[in-house]
Amino acid sequence: MGRLICNSLWSKHCSAHLPREFPTLWPMITLYHCVSARSFRPLWMLEELGLPYQLAMLPFPPRALARAFLQENPLGTVPLLVEGDTRMTESAAMCQYLAARHGAGALDVAVNDPAFGTYLNWLHMSDATLTFPQTLVLRYAHFEAAERRQPQVAEDYSRWFLARLRAVDAALQGHTFLCADRFTAADVAVGYALLLAQHLELQAQFSPAVAAYWQRLQNRPAYQRAMAAQHAAAVAQGVPTTPAPDTRP
Repeated sequence: MGRLICNSLWSKHCSAHLPREFPTLWPMITLYHCVSARSFRPLWMLEELGLPYQLAMLPFPPRALARAFLQENPLGTVPLLVEGDTRMTESAAMCQYLAARHGAGALDVAVNDPAFGTYLNWLHMSDATLTFPQTLVLRYAHFEAAERRQPQVAEDYSRWFLARLRAVDAALQGHTFLCADRFTAADVAVGYALLLAQHLELQAQFSPAVAAYWQRLQNRPAYQRAMAAQHAAAVAQGVPTTPAPDTRP
């Protein structure tokens, strides 16, 4: 595991994970993260790839509770991934970036591979089609003040998500992972949507194929390391350990 280093923005510490003998070919990656928010996607990727990184934890929602973060990301949202002059705010794009730039082919799919289009489609679908409806469920069932909640909206978008999940079920028929007959960044990206569904207590409605797939993803050592890393970093940096999806007003 890593050590603690100073972070001057809002916290006394930032967790640094430094694998042994890692070549210093790239600037250190910094990931700004809230516990189990969409920033978990790149955190999981970093662990899968064994990359060194600094994990800067933020309370949720950071735009309200960590105003200094607006100096780094005017949107006030996580994730924010910084590597040298590269600054990214989209979690699925970070999965693609890390796989292509640092994965040596292990977690991405080559342009000339027949599965390349499917791979890209899953990366984009993970957020635009699967995570998006769940954010509406979170907002209108949990995040808004009681007088502003919309139970019908939450129910409708829960059904929307579960209907779109049929595509995942279809892809898994006879397959262990979503594309290219191996684990890729697409599985990380879609896996987060399943994690979020678990926080929304929708996992009981997963099909058998999706439920088994979700269990396989949770059994991966890198997934478990990412879970442990975010908890340890939150404790070390004095940030609440409550997962972002479980935060209530």
